[in-house]
Amino acid sequence: MSPLPVLLAGARPDAPSRVIHGVGVGRNAVVGPVARAHPAPSVRADAPAPVDTDAAVRRVAEALALVGDRLRERAERAEGTLAQVLAAAAAMAADPALLADATARVAAGTDPALAVWQSTEQFAALFTAAGGYLAERVTDLVSVRDRVIAHLQGLPEPGVPTLSRPSVVVAQDLSPADTAVLDLDLVLAIVVERGGPTSHTAIIAGQLGLPCVVRATDAAALVDGDLVAVDAARGTVVTAPDAQVRAAVARRREGLAALVADTGDGATADGHAVQLLANIGTAQDAERLPVAGVQGVGLFRTEVLFLDAQSAPGREDQAATYARVLAALGGRKVVVRTLDAGADKPLAFVTQADEENPALGVRGYRLVRSAPELLSTQLAAIADAASRTGQDPWVMAPMIATAAEASAFATAARRAGLRQVGVMVEVPSAALRAREILAEVDFVSLGTNDLAQYTMATDRLRGELADLLDLWQPAVLDLVAATVEAGLELGKPVGVCGESAADPVMALALTGMGVSSLSMSATAIPGVRFALRSHPMAVCRRIAEAARSAESAEHGRAAALRLVEPDVRAALALDLT
Repeated sequence: MSPLPVLLAGARPDAPSRVIHGVGVGRNAVVGPVARAHPAPSVRADAPAPVDTDAAVRRVAEALALVGDRLRERAERAEGTLAQVLAAAAAMAADPALLADATARVAAGTDPALAVWQSTEQFAALFTAAGGYLAERVTDLVSVRDRVIAHLQGLPEPGVPTLSRPSVVVAQDLSPADTAVLDLDLVLAIVVERGGPTSHTAIIAGQLGLPCVVRATDAAALVDGDLVAVDAARGTVVTAPDAQVRAAVARRREGLAALVADTGDGATADGHAVQLLANIGTAQDAERLPVAGVQGVGLFRTEVLFLDAQSAPGREDQAATYARVLAALGGRKVVVRTLDAGADKPLAFVTQADEENPALGVRGYRLVRSAPELLSTQLAAIADAASRTGQDPWVMAPMIATAAEASAFATAARRAGLRQVGVMVEVPSAALRAREILAEVDFVSLGTNDLAQYTMATDRLRGELADLLDLWQPAVLDLVAATVEAGLELGKPVGVCGESAADPVMALALTGMGVSSLSMSATAIPGVRFALRSHPMAVCRRIAEAARSAESAEHGRAAALRLVEPDVRAALALDLT
């Protein structure tokens, strides 16, 4: 961690101080100079038609090919999740439908840059309407669009410039391609005007442990060299911070660094054990996990192997990847989630009928209805990896809605030779019938992001409805509690691997309900461990009761937070307001 004086070197602290508000991701804080990303190019709606349409068509095709090649090169140099999302952006640049639409517009007399803009706007609207995974890919599509248009206009490629000093990267938004080229040794924090807490930028920042503030609309006024203090816990950016603000940032950094040094197992102050696990998406993610301080993996998102593939990964290729993960964990717990794709996470090699509401369509375990070989091959590959490494992975299916589905999955997994079999609880029906489902499997894991979405009938990507998706919504907590009660009654573990596990206060509430494991970004574990170590189980139960009995999400969090020890609130910047 760089000392604070180095972070301030060369910064421009001459602007008046003000506070910019957004949504914070993480608990850390930092002070440093702004490095402003190059803006996206603009396009004139009344741009004249090309003089030579054939040449203009060739220019568009060449620009798309060039951008796709550059993105692929960056994907090859990147690792893990970054490599996967870069490859997805490169695939968009090479999409024949995009090329055909844009060149058809040019051939009809539209300016090349305007044609690319219009084509991508059309596809972006379709992706947004589809929701889910496709909606999340709109940022990638916009990144391709801006790069292609910049090339056509002879402008610098939009995005983050080469950094020469430790800096706070500020942008309207960051695409996967932007994130992949960041020199992480010189990035102190990320501030974006758009996005949300589940956007690509927020997820990557969380994985890397970088302080991040999203939806900071007033950050548009920041320019290169402005000195800022970024506080992820409070979701604020303070310009021209004074000595008091800088000192507070230094104390926060020192305090969190001390928490990282504690690598003990998760437990409450009176010794009630709670496993603290990490969420991963690739073998590289597993290999980067620290040996100490992370008790295992509570969610291995295997769909990363499938989403950008043109054909289904074979049994051997899958087994090799799963074996890498198991070997990297060295005997620690690994929960493998089977393919969570389909509908809103389309697969190139599985043809599905168009769906009016993909979030309620053929996804997750439901793919067995149309492509049963995907699950059977994957289960066999996981069993192969277990045999090669001598490890005993846990396996669970997503989007289980009934006890019959849970039973069918358990039968298939056990037939493949897997011993620890569970399912995800993401659908209200699964929570309401948790006893019947747990009678068929060995464990369940709550995916609180989707559970909130389906309980509150609210799209996770609609920012104006974010209050309904608040994880402190009493109705969502009631479903969590009902699931945990069933697990306690049957003596079977119930874990949480959704976003709520990373919130230290929510972690206390979940523990008080009886949740046995919490899985999150590895960088969130130290804060959660500290919160647990500072409270006995009796207080955790009181926190859970206070949250569940509140009339609203806002009141529930406030009631829970009032019961948190003051030193924990101070160390983790957990505000009562």
